[in-house]
Amino acid sequence: MTSADPLHGRPTAAELVAAVAEFIEGDVREATSGQVNFHARVAANVLRTVERELLDDGDAEARAALTGLGFNEEAGLAAAIRAGELDGRSEDVTACLRTLVRHRLAVAHPGYDSE
Repeated sequence: MTSADPLHGRPTAAELVAAVAEFIEGDVREATSGQVNFHARVAANVLRTVERELLDDGDAEARAALTGLGFNEEAGLAAAIRAGELDGRSEDVTACLRTLVRHRLAVAHPGYDSE
């Protein structure tokens, strides 16, 4: 299945989230001031983050970095690091953590790694 053929048809979840974000960024922010305007800006930023998560294509790289160390999720990796189970693999762990952080930043703060 491709993004052109979404499971639930159109509009996709990402398209719906984007539409609400555009409404808040435009109509709502233009019609409000003060605290309500600030909260509308925060809400729009949250929706844009959710939109990027839904459209994220870097997830495969992050998952590959985790599975390369033998983990299915970050919680397992964190527990192993805390327990000292990966002490002899510091270069591999550092590379994996850099990939995971880049992935998160790409969603939460696009363009961060180019700043």
